Amino acid sequence: MSAFPIDYAAVFQALPGAALLLTPEFVIADANEALLRRAGRERRDLIGRLLFDVFPGNPDDPDASGMRNLRASLERVVATGARDSMALQRYDVEAPGRPGTFEERYWSPVNVPVLDADGRVRLIVHRAEEVTEIVRAGAGDTGDRMRMEADLFTRAQDLQEVNERLRRAQVREREVVLALQEAMLPAPRPVGHHRAAVRYRPAVGALNVCGDWYDLADLPGDRTAVAVGDVVGHGLAAACVMGQLRSALSAAARVADGPARALEVLGIYARSVDGAESTTAVQTVIHWSTHTLSYSSAGHPPPALLHPDGTVELLDRATDPPLGARPEHVDRPEAQVAFADGAVLVLYTDGLIERRHEDIDVGLARLAEALARHRGADAETLADALLADLLPPGGATDDAALVIVRL
Repeated sequence: MSAFPIDYAAVFQALPGAALLLTPEFVIADANEALLRRAGRERRDLIGRLLFDVFPGNPDDPDASGMRNLRASLERVVATGARDSMALQRYDVEAPGRPGTFEERYWSPVNVPVLDADGRVRLIVHRAEEVTEIVRAGAGDTGDRMRMEADLFTRAQDLQEVNERLRRAQVREREVVLALQEAMLPAPRPVGHHRAAVRYRPAVGALNVCGDWYDLADLPGDRTAVAVGDVVGHGLAAACVMGQLRSALSAAARVADGPARALEVLGIYARSVDGAESTTAVQTVIHWSTHTLSYSSAGHPPPALLHPDGTVELLDRATDPPLGARPEHVDRPEAQVAFADGAVLVLYTDGLIERRHEDIDVGLARLAEALARHRGADAETLADALLADLLPPGGATDDAALVIVRL
């Protein structure tokens, strides 16, 4: 939060570049002063009207593609929630006060989404820098002008080809990361005498796949270790760090004296792994014979314990900073809690509950309400219900890992 109150509406109006705010249906919600000056329009002529009604394409020029290209760019932004920078466009503008008379204009547009708390496109910022004078200055006689237009078209085509190659490379990276994560994360299997349900949902967007993980391990003495973790960052690098840390914690849990000690070992190991700083993780151990859970958290959202009566207890009495947050080793805290037959243990990563511009307590309350509502479901059904209730309909902008064990 800024120390100074900021009037963002005034900032928008003062921007030196021409800008529009559009709804996802391409209706003009606002226009700044720079755009009004360059378009020669009054605000009342624009607000509440469809963009392409206010700025139609030139019907007398069959080769005019500016309007079609702009519509395609805006549709991509709505579909992907990602910024879209367009190549240089010729988009003729209807002369103010002279309907049907179009003036030749050139623009360098960019379209940027404004997302809501659930990751859906709420508004689009359309910024268009006019470069008409630059283009005209470089075109003298008719022959020069034709060559200039041909060169601009070629450059636009080249840029579109580069963008397409980049998009394909991003898609390939996403596929590699997802395949790597699938290979490293354990498959669902019985935990002790009980069935566990696990889910992993990658973030939407080509480069948004993160480093979330989960792990389950049977331990000596009728115990079961369950853990989840979240590596900072995205893409292949985060997935590789995830694999190293998941394996290290899984090994430490098998030999360490409790979850706190396992996280201490993981923290020491993480200091030698590039990209492991600030990773969060939580380790729990189910003691089946005594009906108790022991747990410790390294900066991770608290596990949830759903009791048979529908009450939800957040396991937040043993929380410490993320891995590598302290310059020196410090013993981590550990806590225990009792459970009854029929209770449910839920571990998850922050992608399940957190939303932009929303306090984490709101997401935790949403999780608790969903758990209470579906408390009679088996582990698999409960996992699917939580994903349906808690993840945005269009997909989250962060990964979500989920482990459910009915105790």
